[in-house]
Amino acid sequence: MKNFLVLLLSVFLVASAHAGVKTETVIYKDGDVELEGFVAYPEGEETKRPAVIIIHDWTGLGDYAKTRASQLAEMGYVAFAADIYGKGVRANNPGEAGKLAGKYKGDLPLFRSRSQAALNEVLKREDVDGTRVAAIGYCFGGTGVLEMARAGMPLQGVVSFHGGLSTTMPAEKGAVTAKVLVLHGADDPLVSPEEVAGFRSEMTASGADWQFTEYSGAVHSFTNPAAGSDNSRGAAYNESADKRSWEAMKVFFAEIFKRKSE
Repeated sequence: MKNFLVLLLSVFLVASAHAGVKTETVIYKDGDVELEGFVAYPEGEETKRPAVIIIHDWTGLGDYAKTRASQLAEMGYVAFAADIYGKGVRANNPGEAGKLAGKYKGDLPLFRSRSQAALNEVLKREDVDGTRVAAIGYCFGGTGVLEMARAGMPLQGVVSFHGGLSTTMPAEKGAVTAKVLVLHGADDPLVSPEEVAGFRSEMTASGADWQFTEYSGAVHSFTNPAAGSDNSRGAAYNESADKRSWEAMKVFFAEIFKRKSE
């Protein structure tokens, strides 16, 4: 399955090259910690474009998030795949991934700081319209973009794909200025009904503009082919949910990135 994902990335990168998409590795910092991100952007006419930050899953920044960045660049966005863990820090197995993700979920100020560093880096770019920036995330990254919204970061919107919904730092009333879209597997065993209910109550109490969509038959990691096809494991790819959620994101972006004059 890993080989399949590498092949998928290669196909997207080749397609991107023909579509006029450029990619680069970006070194940036959160305090003294060096981070290694990845940016994909349309080549050609020099103009300021909307930007989308991508927060990776629990393994760290890798091929999957880079593939999504290239897809977004093909759509005309500047896509910045952030690095939460730090340069060279990547999980090689589920045990390592759990420890790394747990570190940041257990220290939300640090998690938010790493996300803010990515946003700061994006806003420095001359090809980015700083008034039109969103963030999306997968699993661990879905949790991350919701924390960005809870922290009141200046984003137009966030999209969580099969992310965790609970927090130890719930949003205060009026704090969430970004519009929120949660795309969730209806059968996800890693997110309890109580967690879903708590999230709904939190967003409503905060006054946020939020949407919550569930996909039947989908469990955790439903957008990632590398998750396999066995729902009984709790994480599995679901082609229908993957396609539907991506289309839902596109509709959401069309709304939040629309200029006032349009």
